[in-house]
Amino acid sequence: MTVTGPDFISLQVRDLARSADFYEGRLGLRRAAVSPPHAVVFDTEPTAFAVREPQPALDMEAIRPRPGAGVALWLHADDAQTLHDQLVKAGVAILAEPIDGPFGRTFTFADPDGYAVTIHDKR
Repeated sequence: MTVTGPDFISLQVRDLARSADFYEGRLGLRRAAVSPPHAVVFDTEPTAFAVREPQPALDMEAIRPRPGAGVALWLHADDAQTLHDQLVKAGVAILAEPIDGPFGRTFTFADPDGYAVTIHDKR
């Protein structure tokens, strides 16, 4: 048996509609044609990405301010600087300002639940 790599990534969120609207409206992700009732799946490649209601045992309030500590979530964008500027204009918290590095223009923001999400624009 061989594991071939990540195949699906989801974030457990406090308010499913708010988070889905954020990822769709602010980042431009497109919703997949079908999602289960407790989640919104986005049509992303090469790995599927979703936001979902928390598992019953997860207390989202206990993991403030940054859920997912120790996990690095990176998403690719065509133009990281333009996205950064749009997020700043919308009042989204920027955790790390844009820099140029091995992954192109890179910055990190906090999503509505406080997850740190890094954007880069080099493939």
